[in-house]
Amino acid sequence: MAKEPLEFEEEPRIISVATMDVKEKVVKAEKRIRPHIRRTPLEFSPYLSKLCNSNIYLKLENEQLTGAFKIRGAMNKLLSLSEEEKERGIVTASSGNHGLAVAYSLKKLGIKGTIFLPENASRAKVEALSYYDAPVEFYGTDCVETEAYARKEAEERGMIFIPPYNDPEIIGGQGTIGFELLEELPEVDAVLVPVGGGGLISGIGGYLKEEKKKIRVFGCQPLASPVMYESVKAGRIIEMKSEETLSDGTAGGIEPGAITFDLCKKYVDDYFLLTEEEIKEAIYLILEKHHKVIEGASALPVAALLKERKRFKNQNITLIISGSNISIEKLKEIITS
Repeated sequence: MAKEPLEFEEEPRIISVATMDVKEKVVKAEKRIRPHIRRTPLEFSPYLSKLCNSNIYLKLENEQLTGAFKIRGAMNKLLSLSEEEKERGIVTASSGNHGLAVAYSLKKLGIKGTIFLPENASRAKVEALSYYDAPVEFYGTDCVETEAYARKEAEERGMIFIPPYNDPEIIGGQGTIGFELLEELPEVDAVLVPVGGGGLISGIGGYLKEEKKKIRVFGCQPLASPVMYESVKAGRIIEMKSEETLSDGTAGGIEPGAITFDLCKKYVDDYFLLTEEEIKEAIYLILEKHHKVIEGASALPVAALLKERKRFKNQNITLIISGSNISIEKLKEIITS
């Protein structure tokens, strides 16, 4: 069971959605990070298209550097820092993929930093972090708890805290997925996106909706940790216990004052909540039909499509396949169960 989240000594800096131009942030990020990231494939799925009587495309961020979309936001944030800020070094917190992205970016840019992980972080992600030589420390069992502790450590050490989702430059970087998508599939009708803290869907949704208001944006969360969904429904960021889930990349709470909460209220049309069995079946399906390894968070849009396929009939639908970082042990369990 997770410990009670730490209290912030000061509220995190709150940025007004009214003063943030998501599209502008994405366009700037696209120019800034293009030399440092991969343009990931947009792959048509014959199987899912026939099954759903639609045109289904997979945006394969599982083939991105470090195995997930997070490199976009992390690289954009680090490149936006001043030389003085880079000299001070950075601290970040992550359930895994953001930490990997920051570690990769730190090494490439020659910046020092420390990465905090929850004690229950995926073994696959912890092992991958060791390849980049960034110091790793563990605290807590919930991402909000870990983030609060890391923020305090950054302040005490005089370093810059890099949040995993609650930052305009992080959101702008993640939104470059939407930029690529519209270039390749301008006639897209709807996008299904995994949701944890909301940085990914805020960037993608904000860019797409500002470019083409008719595009629908759907958030996908595990039933075991539907924090953003429940918060939006309640009209405020709520604290709730998360159960264990295959979608570890989206599990956990939302920090107080997160800008992503208001962005999700503004840009997300609806949410789908998926069971562990539905997530497991979606991982297996993509492995079987597309021969691609995906993690639990990536399976959420696939599971949502399968569950709601009548809703998406005769449309051009894109599923954001957010990452591939799943342990071999967990993959074996799914294949043999």
